[in-house]
Amino acid sequence: MNIKSALLATALTLGATSAFAAEKYVLDASHSQIVFTYNHLGFSTTTSMYSGFDGEIMMDMEEPANSSVSVSFPVMDMITGWQPRTDHFMSADFLGAAEGDMVTFTSTGIEVTGEDTGLITGDLTMNGVTKSVVLDAKLNQMGDHPMANKPWAGFDATTSVMRTDFNLGKFAPFVGDEVQINISIEAMKAE
Repeated sequence: MNIKSALLATALTLGATSAFAAEKYVLDASHSQIVFTYNHLGFSTTTSMYSGFDGEIMMDMEEPANSSVSVSFPVMDMITGWQPRTDHFMSADFLGAAEGDMVTFTSTGIEVTGEDTGLITGDLTMNGVTKSVVLDAKLNQMGDHPMANKPWAGFDATTSVMRTDFNLGKFAPFVGDEVQINISIEAMKAE
């Protein structure tokens, strides 16, 4: 396994504890986004997002499978670009969101698929339901950040989920059940 594969695996897997010292990286909230899209009645593809969320990556350079990642963000931080849509998503028709409700992702395993790529399996918890999802991930770059002068890493990942799996199936199948998710994150080595 080359160094890039090791870095990808270490940055994106969670689960076991490591016999080696892991290095902690924390997400750069200003450069981490989750963008999701779905088909609206066949007429358009509607886009919304989450940004500014917290998470950490524990990188085990010796044994990538022992690394970990966890991310969480408030349900009510959703950005739809149109307040009536946001209000509807937060209503009992969909999320029935209350202050303090969180979406979480905790990885449980990884399969390295290439020099800079991997499949990350993890538990996504949303709307009181936990389901296993697989992220198709890519290490964009790892190295010293030119302005922050500290180790930095950047990743992109994609996946899709079915709204009905999370009890969010209002208007399905007319409004698409499948939601495409695109993730882009940056993480900095913790002090």
